[in-house]
Amino acid sequence: YGPKRRKKTKVDFSFFCESNITTVGGTKSLTHTNIQYKWGPLPRIPSVLRCVTSTWKEGLLNRKRPFVGRCCHSCTPQSWERLFNTSIPSLGLRNVIYINETHTRQRGWLARRLSYVLFVMERDVHKDMFTRNVVDNVLNNSRVETAIVDVATDTVADGRQPGKEQKAVTKVKQKARAFLQEMVANVSPAFIRLTGWVLLRLFNGFFWSIQIHKGQLEMVKKAATEQNVPMVFLPVHKSHIDYLLITLILFCHNIKAPHIAAGNNLSIPILSTLIRKLGGFFIRRKMEEAGDGKRDVLYRSLLHAYTEELLRQQQFLEVYLEGTRSRSGKPSPARAGMLSIVVDTLLLGSIKDVLVVPIGISYDRIIEGNYNSEQLGKPKKNESLWGIACGVFRMLRKNYGCVRVDFNQPFSLKEYLDTQRNRHVPPPMSLEHTLMPAIISSSAIMSTHIVACLLLYRHRQGVALSKLVEDFFNMKEEILSRDFDLGFSGNSEDVVMRALHLLENCVIVTSSANRNGEFTIAPSQTVPALFELNFYSNGLFHVFIPDSESNQRSGDHGSVLLSQERLIRKAAGLSHFLINEVAVPCQTIYQVLLDAVARLIQYGVLYVAEDQEELSPTDEPWPKKFSEPLSWRSDEEDEDSDFGEEQRDRYLKVSVSAEHQEFFIFLQRLLSPVLEAYSGAAIFVHSLSQPMPESDFTQRLFKYLLTRTERQVAAYGESATHYLVKNTVRTFKELGVLKERRENKVTSLELSSTFLPQANRNKLLQYILGFILL
Repeated sequence: YGPKRRKKTKVDFSFFCESNITTVGGTKSLTHTNIQYKWGPLPRIPSVLRCVTSTWKEGLLNRKRPFVGRCCHSCTPQSWERLFNTSIPSLGLRNVIYINETHTRQRGWLARRLSYVLFVMERDVHKDMFTRNVVDNVLNNSRVETAIVDVATDTVADGRQPGKEQKAVTKVKQKARAFLQEMVANVSPAFIRLTGWVLLRLFNGFFWSIQIHKGQLEMVKKAATEQNVPMVFLPVHKSHIDYLLITLILFCHNIKAPHIAAGNNLSIPILSTLIRKLGGFFIRRKMEEAGDGKRDVLYRSLLHAYTEELLRQQQFLEVYLEGTRSRSGKPSPARAGMLSIVVDTLLLGSIKDVLVVPIGISYDRIIEGNYNSEQLGKPKKNESLWGIACGVFRMLRKNYGCVRVDFNQPFSLKEYLDTQRNRHVPPPMSLEHTLMPAIISSSAIMSTHIVACLLLYRHRQGVALSKLVEDFFNMKEEILSRDFDLGFSGNSEDVVMRALHLLENCVIVTSSANRNGEFTIAPSQTVPALFELNFYSNGLFHVFIPDSESNQRSGDHGSVLLSQERLIRKAAGLSHFLINEVAVPCQTIYQVLLDAVARLIQYGVLYVAEDQEELSPTDEPWPKKFSEPLSWRSDEEDEDSDFGEEQRDRYLKVSVSAEHQEFFIFLQRLLSPVLEAYSGAAIFVHSLSQPMPESDFTQRLFKYLLTRTERQVAAYGESATHYLVKNTVRTFKELGVLKERRENKVTSLELSSTFLPQANRNKLLQYILGFILL
């Protein structure tokens, strides 16, 4: 697990063992073991005790690991073929922060001692790669000149700036130049080299490894050298380390460092200078309005012109679609933001094309501490130089496991837009919402994600270590069978113990004499521990969500026949209801859910019934008052579907085997915290008798759900996280349960006319409760 060279770590526990070691299929196991540990939060098992109670042979994974990150064949068929060849997947993984003399052009004793310095000095980075005369070119841009004149004219007309219009234009131009000086990057190749050396040494201190797939970087490097167009990197945003990771990896592979769109919350003394030298440029987090309440035309024109100038000079950009770091472990909703400016620049003909590179990033453990304070309702702390320095010091004292970064196959943005225009289907989703599922699906699954998910939704009351290891191995197989990759490797016992060590603050480990001294692992039931486990468990959410939605209406039916078509339609209704929790791919919802049902049939969890009996009378559709949306599948798709009517209308039964029933329960529990949050919100809206400011409503709803958790009324304590509360409010507004009213710049919420009758509110609650498994 991790890099080839292991680092020395302190051993917190002493183990005493008297036993006969036998070999079962090449794996060491112990026939009689007496293990005791003296102190510390988590026992650590040495390698000789790898398989205390397990006797199966794991060996290599039964399934071949998938090569993730290919672009969409339907949306970008030419890009799919252009930068890929069949040898790329076989190039394998590489630990970026492991450097020795073989990575340099020198050999010998001195080269081994100075390998990091030599490696950094041999990277191809120089001043000619980056921009020239940016500020003057932006100020001379026609869009900016027009905005300056318009703002100056308005200033004179409003009487706030007496005098001639030319004088007003001069002052507005000075203001524009000041804005640009605060915004633009000032890339320094020497500083990039120095930072590369510092990060390589620093990351070796608190990460076991930073893994990348050499085949993915080969595609990116080939596109960067052969295609004479700019590139836009779109990483998922989980940590402040993301910025440094991308720049470091590209630097190590001789790919030009990108200009990074950073929020102006990071524009603080000293740090802002360092960020600019690494390619960062600062933009307002909210730029819809100027200080006087009017749309800030000048600032928007400057940002648009600056982005256009970067692309025109074939610079690479790094843009975060979410706009902010995810506080939940799941990606935040995508925003157009900077990406819309890139699209506008392309459509206006300022550049001939742009290559887009989505990037998935996965951490065993993030340095920000999982945002528990924010999930408990505390306001976000503003960034400061002192806070960052303290954070770095804390990082040096801990280990954060492994990191995996996946670079998707570059694709032509022009080709994508042309393909979408030529499709004879309903208008597609916006580009940012189409790209987000691709980024998510390419993000590798880490060991902490699997262990946290198993502890919360399969073994919430505790589990023997051997059983946890067995389920961990089976979960790896399930993940690989769905074409998601893993961000770890090695023997399951070692990996599970390492994950438990990283999650030690939120798990309880006990040793029971009546179990032959075997350890029992259980999740801590404190609210912070549940929130933290939920954060890491959400890294696995997107893998099983189609299966989970398909089974929310089947797991409780036993031997009752299920209509496949009605099952998929109800799952689609649930998917629409949870639209803010699930990223929808470019496929239709119907196709995604149909694939999920077919997969469950293939695995034997569902099977096609031979007799065609009537469905259970409890299998009722969504009430007509809240009609199930039918837009998830078009009429054209009904006519051209490859699935015949007889296949769609077939009847299914649930397998009664213990193994399959256990998997069903797991799938249902996976969604239960989300559904419990929504059901709690449906109960809470009964108390909304008059309009209430949205901020007050959100805060009161959060306190209500948190109180239910603290009093153990809620079956799933993680249902009270602050991000779920905000999502329920957003969903209820979109579905028409709540209606907005804006007065004196304050947004208030009230019940819509449809849900004023208590009977309709009760129907909403009953619909949600129908999916929850306690």
